[in-house]
Amino acid sequence: MLIPDSFKGTMDSSEVIQRLEKSAKKYFNPCEFVKIPIADGGEGTVSCLLTACGGDIIKKTVTGPEREPVDASYGIIHSDTAVIEMAAASGITLLTKPKNPLHTTSYGTGELILDALNRGFSKIIIAIGGSATNDGGLGALAALGVKFFDDSNRPITSFTGADLSSIHDFDASALGAYQNRDIYIMCDVSNPLTGEFGATFVYGSQKGADDEMLQTLEEGMIHFAKVVKQKLGISHENDPGAGAAGGLGFALKSFLKAKMTSGIEMSLDIVEFDQKAVSCDLIVTGEGSVNAQSVFGKVPIGIARRAKRLNIPVIAIAGSIMDGAEQLYEHGIVSISPVICRAMDIEQALANSGEMFDKAADRMFRLLSVGIQMGSPNTGK
Repeated sequence: MLIPDSFKGTMDSSEVIQRLEKSAKKYFNPCEFVKIPIADGGEGTVSCLLTACGGDIIKKTVTGPEREPVDASYGIIHSDTAVIEMAAASGITLLTKPKNPLHTTSYGTGELILDALNRGFSKIIIAIGGSATNDGGLGALAALGVKFFDDSNRPITSFTGADLSSIHDFDASALGAYQNRDIYIMCDVSNPLTGEFGATFVYGSQKGADDEMLQTLEEGMIHFAKVVKQKLGISHENDPGAGAAGGLGFALKSFLKAKMTSGIEMSLDIVEFDQKAVSCDLIVTGEGSVNAQSVFGKVPIGIARRAKRLNIPVIAIAGSIMDGAEQLYEHGIVSISPVICRAMDIEQALANSGEMFDKAADRMFRLLSVGIQMGSPNTGK
């Protein structure tokens, strides 16, 4: 089975699979391949699931993170399930101006969700990786019909991180028609909404916030959570994943009763990993970088844990192997092969990524073939 994540900035999952298959065929022929592009809820999730399961794409022009129109889309699988990527409508790669999370909005993501709800899909899966926003989900909620007001009962109209502190009241009655839908958030982070490990202080700097902005955004998040608790009588501020995607996890859980789920686990369920893996002798996975954080819900670890239960060995190929990567060996990965094998700057690595990957895959499968020969010295198989 070939089931890698994308190598961000260089190759998507499908290209990685093509290169692995070409290399493996040099050493194992005949050989049957089960090929599954995979993602864990970040950018590329829709494409991977459509490739693995088939389905349709719905295109829609929505409001981008800078409140300018952007062309976005989402996928339909199994005829009744919509799969939405936040990155398609509110992603950091859509920014055209200097990053400033005080002025970005998740409104476009809400427009995609609303479109899926109005089309009647019974199940909606939202992959919330790669966001440009830190608005507490304010924009998405506004697109879904929630009305927000300041302390003078004037409507709030821009729905950005800067507006969080101005919220005094809201009217969420428009969401009543959608309370019986199954909404899932693909999320592989456990950050709460606020605090030292919350959305703002952990991810705000990556989205362009300086120290002053961070303080403003954090105060806004705390205030928004307080208003939600007063109005709805619930508090998800400290729930694991509430701080995902600049607080969108908090918003969807609080207002639409969305369920948090591991991105890689949901992806593996959708592509029927367990059923397809049982006939395989070896599983090959990979991603751009493997390090100590990879044990927290990333693609290789999710695959390895399942394969371990099925007693199938897993090997991984990675663009780079960083400190702590050896922790993956405890969870079912038996070997990790690096693509980069000498010192070089990032520009050089990106420019030569395809050639270096092919050479690394060749080394990996060549060594594996030697191991098989050692295990069967009389047959040479």
